[in-house]
Amino acid sequence: MGKVTARDLAASAGVSLSTVDRVLNGRGGVSEDKEQRVLLWARKLKIDRVLNHQSARTLHIAVLLQSRVNPYHAAVQDGFEAANRERAQYNFQFQIYHIDPSRPEATAVLITALSFRCDALVIISRQNEEIAAALRAFGRGGKPVLTLATDLRNTERLAYVGADNRKAGRLAGDLMGRLLGKEGGEIVVIAGMLSMIGHEEREMGFRAVLRERYPSCHVAEVLESMEHGEKAGDLVFNALKSNPRIRGIYNVSAGAQPVVNAMKRLNKIHDVVFVTHELTEDRRSLMRQGLIDVILDQNPALEVSTAIEVLAAHFGRREAPPASILTDTRIFMIESL
Repeated sequence: MGKVTARDLAASAGVSLSTVDRVLNGRGGVSEDKEQRVLLWARKLKIDRVLNHQSARTLHIAVLLQSRVNPYHAAVQDGFEAANRERAQYNFQFQIYHIDPSRPEATAVLITALSFRCDALVIISRQNEEIAAALRAFGRGGKPVLTLATDLRNTERLAYVGADNRKAGRLAGDLMGRLLGKEGGEIVVIAGMLSMIGHEEREMGFRAVLRERYPSCHVAEVLESMEHGEKAGDLVFNALKSNPRIRGIYNVSAGAQPVVNAMKRLNKIHDVVFVTHELTEDRRSLMRQGLIDVILDQNPALEVSTAIEVLAAHFGRREAPPASILTDTRIFMIESL
């Protein structure tokens, strides 16, 4: 086949020559559907070298997550803000909105407002019917919704991007059982919110593997910190003080430092196995000091990158979606730092 021309591209995409010109030269004034068709056919016809510059229209993508007080959410925010500078070829503009997980009605109102000015939405949120209904309405105009790190039911979302949380919980349970040994013992699970599907799945996976393989290990309590780190520390302090049989703490969410502080106050640092999630800098430091036994990391930078690639493929700004939308859970112990 000879050199592919703009006229060939227009015929293949079913648009006018002027539309092709507008898309390839970034002049705007083209509907999203036509722009996607031109970009997709440009890649199929292998003339995507002309698309290495920014795609024609800036797409505004809202990212809803907790405030930077939560280290994991801070890492996710950093990833999307970096993408605004480093992923110019997609011409996405990520806009960060902080949401309070204890106020789902406010989150639902925000989603409705964003539907009038955003082209897509990425969200990390608890399960809530008001939020789910707002997300369904957001997507009715063909606008994609991605759930990140923790899924949401009944949202008609485009994709969930993140770790297999049930598998991560099983991994945590297996490591806890091995570290406690034959003697076993009682374990306290601190979830952020069980209404967050990811936290619920981690707790379920954790319990399941203990039941299957470690009969001497028992979950004594499952408590919720409501995503407040200091509350996680208070819950651990009260549990350890009232139950001397506790030999393990599995912290699903925020609050590693307060949990360590609680164990120190009760002189339990060397008596209790501590397993938690997310390799943030503060947790890396605690592990180096021998104060955390295991950290399971879901790699927020990879989650952000994968989410961006899913959106780029959806909008025709990337030839194919990523090979997997599930990210691996990595195990860190003191000798692997």
